[in-house]
Amino acid sequence: MDREKIFEVLSEWNFWHNPLPSSIVRKEYEKEIMEKSNTDEVIILKGARRSGKSTLLINHIKNLIKNKVPVNSILFVNLEDPRFTPYLNLDLLEQIKECYLFYLNTEQKPIIFLDEIQNIPEFEKWIYKEFELKKSKLIITGSNSKLLSREIGTSLSGRYLDIEVMPLSFKEFLKFKNKSIKTKGELIAKQLEINRLFEEYLFYGGYPGITLLQNNNLKKEELKMYFDSILLRDIVARYKLENFYSLQKLAVILLSSIGNPVSLNSLKHNLNVSFDLIKKYVEYLENAYMIFRIPFFNWSLKKQLANPQKIFSIDNGITTAVSFFTGKRKGCLLENIVFLQLKKRFNEIYYYKTSQNYEIDFLIKEKETIRALIQVCYNFENKKTFEREVRALLKASHELKFTEQSELLILTLENSQKLFIENKEIKIKNVIEWLLFEN
Repeated sequence: MDREKIFEVLSEWNFWHNPLPSSIVRKEYEKEIMEKSNTDEVIILKGARRSGKSTLLINHIKNLIKNKVPVNSILFVNLEDPRFTPYLNLDLLEQIKECYLFYLNTEQKPIIFLDEIQNIPEFEKWIYKEFELKKSKLIITGSNSKLLSREIGTSLSGRYLDIEVMPLSFKEFLKFKNKSIKTKGELIAKQLEINRLFEEYLFYGGYPGITLLQNNNLKKEELKMYFDSILLRDIVARYKLENFYSLQKLAVILLSSIGNPVSLNSLKHNLNVSFDLIKKYVEYLENAYMIFRIPFFNWSLKKQLANPQKIFSIDNGITTAVSFFTGKRKGCLLENIVFLQLKKRFNEIYYYKTSQNYEIDFLIKEKETIRALIQVCYNFENKKTFEREVRALLKASHELKFTEQSELLILTLENSQKLFIENKEIKIKNVIEWLLFEN
């Protein structure tokens, strides 16, 4: 690629002569990026497409400039710029750096931001070279978890720190809406408004770009575009797939099944394709951060593997935009919100079924201890629903080992309270309070 053309593209994306764009702070992520970037390791931001990784890079650049880092020592490279598309290889990375150094002639070691690095085949070789020779400080993003883990894990084992970027939490969502709730008193005073915003979050999710839109029909159209973009750019193009229809249908089925255990065999019959193809496609969807799976809990790994896994979605908005969801399935959407919040805090998340077939929505395990048994219930309008959730928690806590200190928790839109039944404390917590003040 011609040097002048490269510099023309770089100049448009960088802030050497351009003003910094306006953006909204995501404090927790920015703090983590700053702390980890103070080490010598490569920093990797990984997560779903459109979840805000690029904006976090821009915000980090702002923080660097604020801390007196010379703007000419910062290079931002958008590897999804279509002008780079015909040249996506290792040579392009070297040409970009040489071009940058030639025109800016900076004396400081550059800080290089590479956005969507997985577009460059064998990118890890160039990253490794830069790291070992200490020629650059590198901060990169990617939208494919397995690709990044495999490639970087092989070449840069012990030399990188990663950060998983998710769509907005409800707390961040309120900030994007210019709302701040710092105390339970404020929540009570603004309850009607916060409940209305939570309903919006429940159905339209937390993608940053969607949150800032006002028109609901436009939100749906944009979310469908996000869905297509993940399938086409992060799966079909990446793995050179030909059977797009089966992949698309599978994705819709899975997004329509959030909060439910799904077996690969049942999917095979629904789509009339081979078990191996279904297994491969589900893994592709998971690698691209469209879906997540959690296993059935059993102290026996063999029994864990013999049971279907429970499906969750990266975002409620993308789920409701493309799947067969109706207002009657608010409970599943609420469960998905709770899962996404738990995922930020815990590594071992399972579901469980008692011997009487009562399901525990989430079982949190840390080492050899079961930390919590959690049920999610939209409301208690039906008394039998409430009784079922309590019965499930009590039954599971009696059946399982190491639950003496486990928290028994029901998350709901009802008011918070505590119950004491059969010598067990069961906490009922308002889910909005839990999202705002306990996470």
